[in-house]
Amino acid sequence: MTTPAQRLSPVYTGMPVTIFEHMSGLAREQGAINLGQGFPDDTPPPELVEAVVRATRERSHQYPPMAGLAELRDAVAGFYARAQGLPLARDNVIVTSGATEAVAAAILAVVSPGDEVILFAPAYDAYAPLVRRAGGIPVFVPLRPPHWRYSHNAISAAITPRTRALVLNDPLNPTGTIASDAELAVLAELCVAHDLIAICDEVWENVRFDGKPHRSLLALPGMAERTIKIGSAGKIFGATGWKVGWMVAAPAMATVLGRAHQFLTFTTPPMLQWALADALADPAIAAGRQASWAASRAVLIDGLRREGFAVLDNAATWFACIDLAASGIALDDRAFSERAVREAGVASIPLSALWEGPDGPTSILRLCHCKPAAMLEEAVLRLARWRESL
Repeated sequence: MTTPAQRLSPVYTGMPVTIFEHMSGLAREQGAINLGQGFPDDTPPPELVEAVVRATRERSHQYPPMAGLAELRDAVAGFYARAQGLPLARDNVIVTSGATEAVAAAILAVVSPGDEVILFAPAYDAYAPLVRRAGGIPVFVPLRPPHWRYSHNAISAAITPRTRALVLNDPLNPTGTIASDAELAVLAELCVAHDLIAICDEVWENVRFDGKPHRSLLALPGMAERTIKIGSAGKIFGATGWKVGWMVAAPAMATVLGRAHQFLTFTTPPMLQWALADALADPAIAAGRQASWAASRAVLIDGLRREGFAVLDNAATWFACIDLAASGIALDDRAFSERAVREAGVASIPLSALWEGPDGPTSILRLCHCKPAAMLEEAVLRLARWRESL
């Protein structure tokens, strides 16, 4: 006779924990420096903390509207109008409990059983399981190092009459690269030509270091009615535990997205929403966070290069990637990552854990840079010393 636990869904009983949870768990066990899972070690901006304290004391603690507080929806629309020139209003915005919930709601709203969904490898590890849970079929198009470019021919070859959507993560986690204007034009052209919906995970839109404003696929010709743009307050302000995100879409599409969202988390804590509405209205807060991360990014990348590690070029996210083979290290990324956390005391993420399908790169490692400078310098020193023993 089977136990109740054995009768739970096989989709999840045989599924391992995410690579992020695995490596963070090892970091805690080993007392290692955690440059694996992406989160800042400092507190959020004081203005944000003060705003949530004020809202906690003065505002309601009861259910907010399912689509989100009007104040936050207005603030999101205003933020994108200023930063990206997008003509949005409150009816374009649905507030979610984090961007991963937004991705889940978007996929559930878009994908029906048998639909194919284009994903790009490497990919955030939630995309494919969510597509499969909706009854869809993930179809991976590989992006190749060191530039990770989107190929018109490769994407076209992957599209069939059953293709319903594509998921675009730009800037791209884990590589930190950004799609060029020409690549965005190719993606828009293919979406329009094949009547595809674009689910655009743009959580890193405000964490870029090339001095250029983010450009969303939503803004391209023919895309306003077929794009779901996903954002994250956690990434903009470095408050990942707040778990506040949003979906932006044409009002008719946003209404349907809200109906999927209402049966996931339904609402998000109202005091967090009020605080974020205030913070989004002040561009200096987000700009200050970006400047801080630019400084810590330089500490990690400069230190790695000084110690002879081959760092791949990128322009965004909290991450830098090193090529182990080009650094003269014979270990593959998984072996290096597992050994480094135990033997060097530094946790990382092997890029191959975010790759599904054959012929993926196996020598690229992701390291998080949104940490204190002293911690990053110590991590680089530990890795350099340990490498000498290999």
